[in-house]
Formats: sequence, C-alpha cells, structure tokens
Amino acid sequence: MAIFGDDLDPRVSVAAPFVALASVSIVAGGFVAAATGPTDFDKGSWLAAYLVLVGGVALVILGVGQAVFARQAPSKPVIATELAIWVLSAGAIIVGTLAEAVVFTIVGGLLLLGVLVLFVAAVRDASGIGGRLIWLYRAMIVILVVSIPIGLVLAWQRRT
Repeated sequence: MAIFGDDLDPRVSVAAPFVALASVSIVAGGFVAAATGPTDFDKGSWLAAYLVLVGGVALVILGVGQAVFARQAPSKPVIATELAIWVLSAGAIIVGTLAEAVVFTIVGGLLLLGVLVLFVAAVRDASGIGGRLIWLYRAMIVILVVSIPIGLVLAWQRRT
C-alpha cells in the first residue's frame, strides 16, 4: 500500500491496512465505552464490545494471519475487497442493532460470513506454515462463524 511505503516487506503491506482499521475500531470502542455511562447510552456496552472484539481483535488476527500464513500474499484487489466487505458488514450490523432494524443486521451477518470465506481461501494452502499459530487464525474464524447465527437469532428475538 502506498501510504505505508513501497519498500516494506510484502507481508507487512498486506497486514498494515487491517491493523490500521482494527486500531481505529479499538480506539472508537474505547471512546464509546467511556461515553456510555455518562450518557446513559443503552446499547453502548454492546457497541464498544463489538468495535473492540470484532472490529479490532478479530480483524487483526485475520488480517495479520492471512499475511503470515498464506503461501502467497493476497493481491491488493483481494485486500481491498476484504476490507470493503468487512466495513460494510460492520456498518450494517451496527446500524441494524442501534436502529433495531433487523434486516440490516441480517445483511451484515451474511456479509461477514462472505468475507470469512475469503479469509479461509487466503490460507487454504497454509499447512505447515506458522505451526500452531495458524490454529489461532482458524479458531477466530470458527468463533465468528458460530457467533453470527447466535447474534442474528438474538437480533430477531429483540424485534418482537
């Protein structure tokens, strides 16, 4: 990525945009957490947790993981697609939850499942690379895949 310089290792260039976006999400989650109590923001703790855990921690693990574990670093178009779908997914989930518009939450959940397929595909040939650390990457994907339908069911139940 040009913003990080062309002289960086290609794997760092792959991971950098994910780390940058995740960092913004974690800081935003901190601000939301700090403002939740004084403002009586009912869904603030959920929003802070989502921003930190999904928008931050999960994205760092997935972005850095694919940079490290993929036999070939993903191309810039693949990275841009992953980031765009991730942002659209997060935006739809957040808007759907805050506005109690379950359709947005469902669309966001489906987009998140879709981008996880891209992250799985990025490391499909990773056997032997990274040793046991690849299991952290795979565990994050499993956690998200299991969490998505749970979150969607909860969103559906809240609407009634």
